[in-house]
Amino acid sequence: MFQVIGGRSVQAARVFAPRSAVLVEAVRGRKSRTDPVAKSKVGRIKVPSPVDPVEMVVLKERYGEYQMIMRALRLEFKEEMLRKRYEEDTGSLAEERARQEAEEHRILMDFNHQENQRMLKLRVLRVQQEKEEADCKKLEVILQREQEQQEIVKEKEKEILKLQEDAKNFITMENLDQRIEEALDNPKNYNFAIDKQGKVVKQTVLQ
Repeated sequence: MFQVIGGRSVQAARVFAPRSAVLVEAVRGRKSRTDPVAKSKVGRIKVPSPVDPVEMVVLKERYGEYQMIMRALRLEFKEEMLRKRYEEDTGSLAEERARQEAEEHRILMDFNHQENQRMLKLRVLRVQQEKEEADCKKLEVILQREQEQQEIVKEKEKEILKLQEDAKNFITMENLDQRIEEALDNPKNYNFAIDKQGKVVKQTVLQ
């Protein structure tokens, strides 16, 4: 049985060892798997290094981005290699296909241009309709405000007319004596009680 230390020893052991022998490579060249634990390390408890949660999240995100980029690069290289191999294998067929693809691209671009023109016309028509509707709404609002102003003016005129009508019964210096005589001739008693329906139920007698 050979003790394996380096790469050359492994090769030599494989050459000179019998076919039935099983070779086991040691993890490290300084000691074998069967050696006991060192006295300085007996009872030592391995404590894992502290992990920062924020750093772990960032590393996971970056590792995901790295994997995605590497996957995209591999696919890109594979596609380019397959394209080159296909072009080398087909030759004129690839040129014909490229010409057909170019023609198809031109047709699609023409169709796209026509579709853009059609959509532009529809958009312009829609904008015009929206502008007309907005103008109509503004006109309606203006007319409604004018009507409200007219109604307000009519209400104010009615209030002025009523005030003028009531002003005829105001007490002035000219009719003060007349109003005093009318009040003395027609006394009114305001000392009365009413029920919940507003009817007079009790009233004192004027003396």
